Amino acid sequence: MKPLLVLQLFFLAGCSASRSREWAHHGAPMFADLTVREMKAVRAYLHGIPEMKLTEARGKTLNKNSILLMELHLPKKHEALKALDHGHAKPIRQARVIVQFGNQSQPNITEYIVSPLPTPNTHVVKTFKSNRPVRFESRPITNVEYSHIEARLEKIANKAYKLLFETTGGFSYTNCSDRCLTFSDIAPRGLAPGERRTWIMLQKFVEGYFIHPVGFEVLINHQDLDPERWTVEKVWYNSKYFDSVEELVEKYESGEVEKVKLPEHDDNDLYSTYIPRGHSNTPTNIHGPKLVEPQGHRYHIDQNFVEYAGWSFAYRVRSSAGLQIFDLRFNGERIAYEISLQEAIAFYSGDTPAAMQTKYIDAGWAMGTSTYELAPGIDCPEIATFVDLYHYFDTDKPILHKNALCIFEMTLAMPLRRHFNSDFQGGYNFYGGLDNTVLVVRTTSTVYNYDYIWDFLFYLNGVVEVKMSASGYIHATFFTPNGLHYGTKVYNYVLGNLHTHLIHYKVDLDIAGQKNSFETLNLKYVNFTNPWSPKNFIVQSKLHHTEHKTERSAAFRFGKKFPRYLHFYNPNEKNKWGHQKGYRIQFNSHAHSVLPKDWREEKGISWSRYPLAVTRHKDSEATSSSIYTQNDPWEPVVSFEDYIRNNEDIVNQDLVAWVTVGFLHVPHSEDIPNTATPGNAVGFFLRPFNFFDEDPSLSSKSTVIVRQDKAGKPKVQRWTPEVVGHCVTNQPFVYDGTYSGV
Repeated sequence: MKPLLVLQLFFLAGCSASRSREWAHHGAPMFADLTVREMKAVRAYLHGIPEMKLTEARGKTLNKNSILLMELHLPKKHEALKALDHGHAKPIRQARVIVQFGNQSQPNITEYIVSPLPTPNTHVVKTFKSNRPVRFESRPITNVEYSHIEARLEKIANKAYKLLFETTGGFSYTNCSDRCLTFSDIAPRGLAPGERRTWIMLQKFVEGYFIHPVGFEVLINHQDLDPERWTVEKVWYNSKYFDSVEELVEKYESGEVEKVKLPEHDDNDLYSTYIPRGHSNTPTNIHGPKLVEPQGHRYHIDQNFVEYAGWSFAYRVRSSAGLQIFDLRFNGERIAYEISLQEAIAFYSGDTPAAMQTKYIDAGWAMGTSTYELAPGIDCPEIATFVDLYHYFDTDKPILHKNALCIFEMTLAMPLRRHFNSDFQGGYNFYGGLDNTVLVVRTTSTVYNYDYIWDFLFYLNGVVEVKMSASGYIHATFFTPNGLHYGTKVYNYVLGNLHTHLIHYKVDLDIAGQKNSFETLNLKYVNFTNPWSPKNFIVQSKLHHTEHKTERSAAFRFGKKFPRYLHFYNPNEKNKWGHQKGYRIQFNSHAHSVLPKDWREEKGISWSRYPLAVTRHKDSEATSSSIYTQNDPWEPVVSFEDYIRNNEDIVNQDLVAWVTVGFLHVPHSEDIPNTATPGNAVGFFLRPFNFFDEDPSLSSKSTVIVRQDKAGKPKVQRWTPEVVGHCVTNQPFVYDGTYSGV
């Protein structure tokens, strides 16, 4: 090739890479969460529409019209790609707003798309696929409704004051100081669509109250918008059911009900506290290892746009669901348009009514808004970049969550790759190694008792890891002998209930372009005559490729044999060696289905039938769940099964992979006080599979090679400076933990 032509091609490649980076940076704000200014402008616009009759969300009455939630409404993919791939103008920014219309003859939930931001002047009704209506009863519980529940519980607890006081050793729901009772509520709220009746269990209000049940549970019907019309339908105490609080109290006083006396404990010796106890062999006068950046960050952040070691992407934290990544590129080439958390569920079993009813579907609690402050040095390294988040849910002004997301680079203290090339005579020919560093984007969701730690990890060799680590308090109920069928006794009168965690992700892959196909790879034994010894046979494994041509064929059910390799590839693009450029999904999961197919509540989580399902991209199939599924799983407004029911062609199409990961958790005594993260992390990897011509981490200048010179002395070859000493932050530990309106 002539030198001039080589220079021209090199110049064009450089220009293309520069444009790609420029357009990615230009398009990233399309995916940024709503700003405070935008939230306030949307609220002012909607409150200025007389016919909506909107009032304060925190007003005391339930029969009012108010904004429940506000978040970014994503642009359509084809419109976004014009900006990302050609530098065109970005689509107008829009807000998704959920309004509760309780002040009318037929209360309803209506969603609106409000635009253009930051100065809105129009709104349209947002509908769901199949135009399913949203039942008013399926709305999440608000702070105002909780205040009325608390008021009703006060009346209930006052009727059972003596029973509760004697049972708990002096705790009460009212007129208490440091010996108070509190409650946890259970969902779904009923057994059929249109119901709103909740099992509530009382607990001692001490540090870690989630594992302090007192054995008193009550079923409240709170469907009516007038709390004065709410009723108590059932009461459960010490394994027995009663039709009213009065009946329980009467039988308790008469001796027909066995009296329980919970063990007393000192507030300074709570089994649920984090205060250290027991002997430790770790020195306390010196610090443990710290993560340092001797010369500063090696990544770049501009608003919601992040660059690191060839990677670039935009991020957001969707208030209803959580962390999402968009326009993920490596060396300017898009790998995925979207990787996003969709839903997290925890389905329980138990002997008490609260336990057997507990089927938590966490987007129904606005899981994305429970992103509280991260502690430096614990939740994230001190060197991390901490980012504030703003949410608008069940509020009258935006809420600031300080330091709720962090981004940092870390070493895994494990080589990305290495080799010691022995000469088998006591020496070596060479040693080569590359340290393994990753960029981590992290946030958490603390949905009442449970803490989910959400991670995206970006490796130097083109690998992405998506991970959830579980911690927090177990969901515990009052111990009964029959409860041992459904869990483990973890303390006196405390049962840790078995449950399954399932996490659902959307992975919109664009491998070397939007036209992708999907195949699975398995191994098959072959038996043939040995060509160099015809009297013998060879038995070995052979690759078996299965192309999946329709959505139904690419929906793999739990309980069925799962393929070994899940390969997404571009049939139109090949690498240097003639292989179609692709990525594979590799699972780290122990998930299984939680309910039989089509069983009542299972209809709302039909995505949980499949560890993997592959569909064609549709803007109308943006999410696999909704904020309403928790309280109406029986007839959900978003039914994932509808996405694959039409069984469309998926060959050479814009494909979306829907991934389910999770694990069974049988609580044990070591879950006291908290579930620990080791062994409780699940997720998946996106790994290049012939996407590159060779390992792209070869570009890393952190490689170290050691050879022997002629005198036998080691000669070190490296492309980065020697270590520049040790650095640890001189800032004291600071943590606030508050979040407030702005």
